[in-house]
Amino acid sequence: MIQSLIISLKVLVVDVPLLLIIGTSSGWLLAKKDFPGKPILETALMLPVALPPAVLGLYLLIALGSIPAMRSMGLLFSFPAASIAALIPSMPLIISASRTGFLSVPNSLEEAARTMGKGEWQIFYRITLPLARKYILAGLALSSARALGDFGVTLMIAGNIPGRTQTLPLYIYSQVESLEFAKANAAAAVLACVGVASLLFVRRMEGRS
Repeated sequence: MIQSLIISLKVLVVDVPLLLIIGTSSGWLLAKKDFPGKPILETALMLPVALPPAVLGLYLLIALGSIPAMRSMGLLFSFPAASIAALIPSMPLIISASRTGFLSVPNSLEEAARTMGKGEWQIFYRITLPLARKYILAGLALSSARALGDFGVTLMIAGNIPGRTQTLPLYIYSQVESLEFAKANAAAAVLACVGVASLLFVRRMEGRS
């Protein structure tokens, strides 16, 4: 179990910064900017959370296997594939939360800062981001828990290879197949604790609203 837990934590080390950067910037773009094709982009970004994991995994398997550049990199059934598998279905959670957070920031505050001569980066870092921070952190907690618990997409494109791509959910699956229910329960308890901790964190953020 320790080996699978370490792999799961490594996946989080890779995915959490990407969730924060891509999710926050995408949420800001959807909340603050109007551009042609915005509804299509928004639908595309939210699609992974609506698709069944097996369907999403199949599409990623086809994409990573058919694009020559991706195929030459040997991504399939490797640790990078496990990171991608956990990242894609988790991304809509933080995009949605950060979009809500940025929408909650009154435009009047940003306009007032512009009239005072503040630049766009100053407005973002000193006004917009601090006011939307609790939404972003709540989204990051939920999306990280979702990434840690991914099973279907990881199984489709990374496989269940002990020591390489076997994350904690896949370890649980393997132990159940082997009728090792005590080991499966121990691993499940770890994921359950992470899920409860994430929800408590989100509730705490909501309590500050």
